[in-house]
Amino acid sequence: MLLLKTNEANFQVQFDELLRRGNMDMENVSKIVGGILSEIKAEGNSALKNHIEKFDKWHVGSDEALEVKTEEMKKAYDVLDVKLKSALELAYKRIYAYHEKLMPKSWLDFEDNGTVLGQKVTPVDRAGLYIPGGKAAYPSSLLMNAIPARVAGVKEIVVCTPAPHNELNPLLLAAMHLCGITKAFKVGGASAIGAMAYGTQSIPKVDVITGPGNIFVATAKKLVFGDVNIDMIAGPSEIGVLADTSADPHLLAIDLLSQAEHDEMASSILITPSLEIAEKTRTEVYAWLETLDRKSIAEVSIKERGAIIVTSSMDEAVDLMNQIAPEHLEIVTSHPFDLLPKIRHAGAIFMGAYTPEPIGDYIAGPNHTLPTGGTAKFYSPLGVENFLKRSSIISMSKQGIDEIGEACALLAHTEGLGAHEASVRVRLSSK
Repeated sequence: MLLLKTNEANFQVQFDELLRRGNMDMENVSKIVGGILSEIKAEGNSALKNHIEKFDKWHVGSDEALEVKTEEMKKAYDVLDVKLKSALELAYKRIYAYHEKLMPKSWLDFEDNGTVLGQKVTPVDRAGLYIPGGKAAYPSSLLMNAIPARVAGVKEIVVCTPAPHNELNPLLLAAMHLCGITKAFKVGGASAIGAMAYGTQSIPKVDVITGPGNIFVATAKKLVFGDVNIDMIAGPSEIGVLADTSADPHLLAIDLLSQAEHDEMASSILITPSLEIAEKTRTEVYAWLETLDRKSIAEVSIKERGAIIVTSSMDEAVDLMNQIAPEHLEIVTSHPFDLLPKIRHAGAIFMGAYTPEPIGDYIAGPNHTLPTGGTAKFYSPLGVENFLKRSSIISMSKQGIDEIGEACALLAHTEGLGAHEASVRVRLSSK
């Protein structure tokens, strides 16, 4: 694991390399993904079946075989271990309650002259959720995508998830039942994105596609944007940690590894003013690695994309972290809320030693679908607003248009738009 010090001559070069952690080679996969999308658009289910046989290694005998039966979902939920079912339901309730608080409201404002201005907030008709299922299955991602869509009031939710060898994770099936999913399909990768963007004989076209995925999924989402809306272009998972001398290196190390075990491309970065904390944490990282089931994955991530940075002060540490704009940010200091006003860019912020990042992945309530690779500088976490759209409301009274119409007509005239100007002037009272 790289150990950097800001007072070293080559620090900026190495730090700039860290800032490029989110770069994905979309250019090289765009041609492949573009071909997949074109086939889906032209051939529908026929192309889907071919792609599934090629990538997920099972023969799709009929169109009906693409769909996950609601009976399968209910059966998986019914036979779920009692404690696991309780945990799933607790996560559902907490995530639902948090996202209810995010709901924007429609509103009307009545001016004294009778003019009415306002905003109408309405859900999209149909949302498509992509749930990964490659190296691991993520039922939690189903909750984090389906619940805000439910809270937003989306009438129809379509789920696509890969089923390698025609097998689905039972907990994912149970989560589908809990979330009231009635349309789910065993389709993954760029093919799934194309199917939801364009529609096929089995999978309806949606209005918005959300959910994380690999570079092929991310590239597909980028290419179909415009035909549908998307949540964000997400890359590999990452964590940034700010720590002072009050932090426990044993805990810092396992928090860093909690992201490194996602995949080899994940990045884990600790920034601290304490050289002692830095060195002890690095030692603890290698000790923890030996205990992990996913050691082979985490080890590559830590070696190639892990870093510990020692700064001259906590202010310098915060400045560097704002430049990184991490997906997950832990603030493990004696007074974490003192630093909060200084944090400008982060997907989710975890405050204090008792708030490890995984608590946000599963059960705290806020969404775990977050901007990565520095895009927290301009993207927000997935939320209800991704499934909503706003319509402006304007109602002018006669007095109202008389009061502001002349100014409007003048602006239209200045832009050379005569019909615009005339449309307003014919409604104005003669002077």
